[in-house]
Amino acid sequence: MTSALQAAEASPSGASRGPALSKVAGFDHQVTGVTVSKDGRIFVNFPRWTEDSEVSVAELKDGKLTPFPDAGWNAWRNAKKDEISAKDHWVCVQSVVAGPNGNLWVLDPAAPAMGATVKNGPKLVEIDLRTNMAARTIAFDEVAAPQGSYLNDVRFSPDGKTAYLTDSGAKGALLVVDLDSGKARRVLDGDPTTQPDASVTVTYDGKPLRRPDGRGVEFAADGIALSPDGKTLYWQAIKGKTLYSLPTEALAGGLTTALMPSALADQSLAGRVEIVGENGPADGLIISRRDGRMYVTAPQEDAIKVRDLSAKGAPLTTLIQDQRLRWPDTFAEGPDGTLYFTTSHIQDSAFYKPDAPIALPTELWSIKPVAPDATGSTKPAR
Repeated sequence: MTSALQAAEASPSGASRGPALSKVAGFDHQVTGVTVSKDGRIFVNFPRWTEDSEVSVAELKDGKLTPFPDAGWNAWRNAKKDEISAKDHWVCVQSVVAGPNGNLWVLDPAAPAMGATVKNGPKLVEIDLRTNMAARTIAFDEVAAPQGSYLNDVRFSPDGKTAYLTDSGAKGALLVVDLDSGKARRVLDGDPTTQPDASVTVTYDGKPLRRPDGRGVEFAADGIALSPDGKTLYWQAIKGKTLYSLPTEALAGGLTTALMPSALADQSLAGRVEIVGENGPADGLIISRRDGRMYVTAPQEDAIKVRDLSAKGAPLTTLIQDQRLRWPDTFAEGPDGTLYFTTSHIQDSAFYKPDAPIALPTELWSIKPVAPDATGSTKPAR
């Protein structure tokens, strides 16, 4: 495969049908999440999957990592889980997201190696970026984050009052969190739209991606995106092909839902879920503030794709494809519209390759998409 960057270099005019791919940073450990604050600060996170990471959340400054918000929050270790509180330390962080109020939010499913959930560990923490100190912690009990759960990613309503989360663990679900009260409601728990699709096998290099014991990729609801107006929520499973959506007003949880048994409430909610289209196995989703398009990572193809949400059922278009993009994972959008995304190399990890290094080198990349880069632009470039 030839990247857009390589194509540009090969062309005498330097023209390219795709955006230039830029490597922002390389890491010695397996990265998943990335986010960019309104003032351009970049944050990344490293989950405890195949190693006991020394740094879970970091700010990237001049290519170097600084533990964030400080070394103390990053001091938890597997061997010291009976000595160090899981409530106020990073246990196994999966996602970092800049909220609409300008602060950083950190999602910690607290399940090292995607295994047992550490007691009192699952949480969503807000860091005040003016002081670089924790401002509030929303702890998730065993109803919201039961054993076997793996809270994966989060999006925030434009008014900053509601968070929407995916659970990609043993039993997929969505979580709706009232940020003022800290109350979390688990919805579509076990619903087919949040579960792995049995008809899908995640492949790499044309072969099923399997662990040494034969298990394949089984991640449930994972990628999540919210329309800029906050009215439509999108999600899908990695072991899946279908992108689903739901109007967020259906998740508001009024009196009727509150009085309804959860099974009936979910049944009512499931009736409002719509199929947007097929993405194939995908990990990260984001809807650009700049052009209104949905960007989708395609790990099987080392690619980033784009979807026009204004035309129902419109096919995906490949934006960029490059062999260096080994499992493009999570997106972030910078203040100027630059898209950042991590490559977590999941297919190269010790989960799937017994001889893989425990500390797995990974990368952070960026592209600057413009309207002609792919079909389906919903707004003119500015």
